[in-house]
Amino acid sequence: MICVNRETLKSFASKYLCWKTPEDAAVMPERIIAQVMNMGDYSDVQALVTLVGDDVLREVLTRAEAGQFNERSWAYWHYRLGLADVDHVPPLPVRRFA
Repeated sequence: MICVNRETLKSFASKYLCWKTPEDAAVMPERIIAQVMNMGDYSDVQALVTLVGDDVLREVLTRAEAGQFNERSWAYWHYRLGLADVDHVPPLPVRRFA
């Protein structure tokens, strides 16, 4: 479980999770963090990195669900966080149907 001050994530939630209220979104901080990692502008990403740190970002990335990241963001964050070597980015998560 990710321990982050949920109040500070609400401003990101209002910008990047428009289909939920910030209060509802704050219940799942990892979803907010993933959205900012995937879609955030430069200043929001920098603020997020300062707020949560690389260890939390690594946890969000390694536990990502299908559809949370596009290919470009997926590759960027794997390289940025030291989770991949050049040309060895793991595949994006996929949905599995039982």
